[in-house]
Amino acid sequence: MSGAAVHSVDDEQVVEATRRRLSPRQAEVVAQLVRATEDEVAEVGYAGLTVRSVARRAGVAPATAYNYFSSKDHLLAEVLWRRMQGLDPAETDEGRPLRDRVADTVRDMVLFTTQSPALVDACTVALLSTTPDVKHLRDRIGADIRRRLSAAVGPGVDPMVVRVLETSFSGSLLAAGMGHMSSRDIPEFVAGAATLMIEPTILATGGDR
Repeated sequence: MSGAAVHSVDDEQVVEATRRRLSPRQAEVVAQLVRATEDEVAEVGYAGLTVRSVARRAGVAPATAYNYFSSKDHLLAEVLWRRMQGLDPAETDEGRPLRDRVADTVRDMVLFTTQSPALVDACTVALLSTTPDVKHLRDRIGADIRRRLSAAVGPGVDPMVVRVLETSFSGSLLAAGMGHMSSRDIPEFVAGAATLMIEPTILATGGDR
């Protein structure tokens, strides 16, 4: 799984965007806007990004773009959600060491940070928005991260351990965005946290993970 790649929007099936079902034609318009957002933010960053500039790049009317996305934060949250959905299935092989499972799972989730730092920075800012559309996607992204980390640590682990790993992951992403940490160090950082919390328990109970 450590070699997993983030699939492009072109490879995705028709998915639910924002909070409604889309026809195939509507889904293609949304996909165009998502692709345009990725390209636009790579050139102008978060500060220069607007829904109108994305619409122009996508070749659609601004009113059409606003029909699907309420703000640039909403657009960026959709970009991140789709990239998460494009990942390979979460790691579940309990025959592998815990540290390796967690590190590979996190490495897949942060792979695109090394490909587009500007996009990561923009998405990090966007997810702080309190608007309902962004909150909806933020909750879905958070649930997906929780599911992947839960699969990596395996069954029978205290849910609080997974919550701490979630916090370690999100906190390290923020630290990387602020320049205090390299995104390449995030997988081992989170895997180290998992080892510290789980392996002492395994050793104490005589179990094997």
